[in-house]
Amino acid sequence: MNFDEIKKRYNKKISEILKHNKNYYDKNSPIISDKDYDELKKEILDLEKKYNFLASDDSPSKIVGFKPSKNFKKVKHKVSMLSLSNAFNEEDLINFEKRVINFLDKKDDLEIEYSAEPKIDGISASLFYKNGKFITGLSRGDGKEGEDITENLKTIKDIPLKIDAKNFPQEIDIRGEVFIQNSDFKNLSDKFANPRNAASGSLRQKNPNETKKIPLRFIAYTYGYEKNMKMNSQSEYLKNLKKWGFVTNPLNKTIVGIKNLLKNYLEVEKKRDQLDFDIDGIVYKVNDFKLQKRLGNVANAPRWAIAHKFSSTKGVSNIIDIDIQIGRTGALTPVAKIKPINIGGVIVSNATLHNEDEINRKDIRVGDTVIIERAGDVIPHIISVDLNKRQKNSEKFVFPKKCPSCGSETIKEYNLTTKKKDSVRRCSSEGFKCEKISIEKIKHFVSKDAFNIEGFGKKIVENFWNLQLVQFPQDIFKLDYLKIENLDGWGRQSVANLKYSIDLRKKISFERFIFALGIRHIGLENAKLLAKNLKSFKNFINLSKSKNFSELLNIDGIGETQINSIKSFFSNQENIKVLSELSKIISINKKTETKKDGPLKNKNFMLTGKLENMSRAEAKSLIEQNSGNIISNISKKLDYLIIGDKPTKRKIDSAKELNIKILNQSDWLKMLNKTS
Repeated sequence: MNFDEIKKRYNKKISEILKHNKNYYDKNSPIISDKDYDELKKEILDLEKKYNFLASDDSPSKIVGFKPSKNFKKVKHKVSMLSLSNAFNEEDLINFEKRVINFLDKKDDLEIEYSAEPKIDGISASLFYKNGKFITGLSRGDGKEGEDITENLKTIKDIPLKIDAKNFPQEIDIRGEVFIQNSDFKNLSDKFANPRNAASGSLRQKNPNETKKIPLRFIAYTYGYEKNMKMNSQSEYLKNLKKWGFVTNPLNKTIVGIKNLLKNYLEVEKKRDQLDFDIDGIVYKVNDFKLQKRLGNVANAPRWAIAHKFSSTKGVSNIIDIDIQIGRTGALTPVAKIKPINIGGVIVSNATLHNEDEINRKDIRVGDTVIIERAGDVIPHIISVDLNKRQKNSEKFVFPKKCPSCGSETIKEYNLTTKKKDSVRRCSSEGFKCEKISIEKIKHFVSKDAFNIEGFGKKIVENFWNLQLVQFPQDIFKLDYLKIENLDGWGRQSVANLKYSIDLRKKISFERFIFALGIRHIGLENAKLLAKNLKSFKNFINLSKSKNFSELLNIDGIGETQINSIKSFFSNQENIKVLSELSKIISINKKTETKKDGPLKNKNFMLTGKLENMSRAEAKSLIEQNSGNIISNISKKLDYLIIGDKPTKRKIDSAKELNIKILNQSDWLKMLNKTS
């Protein structure tokens, strides 16, 4: 069979198994026997193993059951379910504690008390209770909204349906992890890849009676929204969870000091193999709720918590090939294709080589026997080469000086901060001239934090690119749906679903639009800053016409690196054309998401000098929380200069010249209806 015949046969089998999954999981009426289904599944997996170019997001190697997005209503979380920052060693923990102390503007000798809670490798869920009654249960989803899986969660015995305790809050989101004990999983191992997949697949069943057959457990550990909860600390909250009838982790502890955290970490890690559930680290939370509230969140993670991942697991394998992957910013990333090896229960077939310097430093070559390390959720990487096993005819790997995709020169940019050339080599092509960069840009464009087009995954982007259905972002909104309907694996309903998802995203917030463009150094937080200050898409476009990019320096958090990236983006005519085409198709909200009107609304502030009992980060956060703006340069746009101890004289003099009002900390806090 040739390439096309193999792919056609594979896609046909994928379509078959999707149909049977729908009948089994969605309609609850299988039309083939379990034996025939298992044979079909094995055929698909064997084809993927034999031909490594075969891949599908719908493969049984990647999914369990049938995606129930049509069966579960999506509901917004009252309070977002955030992710956690990770720590891997003592230095990471020391830096975390320093950041906490600095933000709170406390002395270094302050002893922070932590709640140390082993992190279960399961499926996050949020349970909403009102007047003691379990009302709604949601999955994590994208953190902002989850799927309503209430009926499935009600089948779990660890979840109380009614709580009569006097101190139970009037309303609360109890959050925790749904999992399956390893002893129970033994009876399910023929149906699921691992306990986590089993828990996920079971929770996403349409029929709660099917979920009830699976021995799911629930451990509670935090809360989201609450009304009338009277608790002072995380440890007090955990004790009350037990009183209210929830199961909590038996290994939870309250600990003071980094050394003691590390001691507990090692003790728990030694017990890891003896536990009846999988854990992948320990979460440390600042125990005091008042301090948690002051610390708040940064981006998508709390400042007051961190996950300390367990030490890596290692293995030995051989490098079959070194592949150069190209990202949306043009970065050339070398990836070692290795002989598949099981590391910590996960089959590893790829390992990152980071960059050209890393390959040269470790002298990594094709054919080498290497030690692979997999640490937590970090991508597996190569620690070292076993030179005693190196082949005599091995050749040094030469990193490409031309882009493997488009043939453009590859360059190492000069870093203004380090005063050195970057270790990452990049394709010099701009815009959409490089095929690999273009594909990655379009993947980014449809991703969750950008346009968030459901059902438009990475594989579909690649497939549509190869079929020349999509070459630029605007092509997504001009798809030939009749042509797609005739493709293998597609039908009238799936095409209708795709069209619906795309049409739904023709309206987008300004900050998400900026982020979706994939401008280098402009992440979601920087996109929010730009959107907040530029106000409208028209002003954004006008940057290219006026070329007055220096105005962006007034935006706190936007520096020369970001401005140079924006200049580079607008200097490319292909990018300008993309913006022009998109503006004709989509509607961009002029106003970004802002908080409620606060006492500092529409006022611009600048800080100089050290504040009393408050870090600059906390002061900035307070200003923004109360609808004020922070700017980094003194100009006529500035309304107030807040001065602390030892302020910069030059800034005070400039403020006086421009008749800008100068406030001390006490005056500023009075504006917030607070006292110093």
